[in-house]
Amino acid sequence: VQLQASGGGLVQAGGSLRLSCAASGRTFSDYGMGWFRRAPGKERELVAAISWSGGSTYYADSVKGRSTISRDNDKNTVSLQMSSLKPEDTAVYYCAADERGLGYFLTDIPRDAWGQGTLVTVSS
Repeated sequence: VQLQASGGGLVQAGGSLRLSCAASGRTFSDYGMGWFRRAPGKERELVAAISWSGGSTYYADSVKGRSTISRDNDKNTVSLQMSSLKPEDTAVYYCAADERGLGYFLTDIPRDAWGQGTLVTVSS
């Protein structure tokens, strides 16, 4: 599967942004999907993940209550809606896919595909 992330940009603190990731090449619903981010000088962080069907989700504490991950298996897309953005949300955001499902996003590095990253900059 190939992934193409989009939707990043510059936003003021308190604003909202919606990231999208389009998949192609394989059956999208075979993959658990997730969003990671890497901020300058920091390690990569799992932000959110969603199961094959979309019935289960995971959120990092840092974004819980401010973000929603969703997927459309008919359109082969996964999205991350972020609101109440903070300067510390500034990072490059990556979508990733793993056939093993949502649980493995918490314990392992996704092994099937990564998107190219999209930069989110939150100004104070």
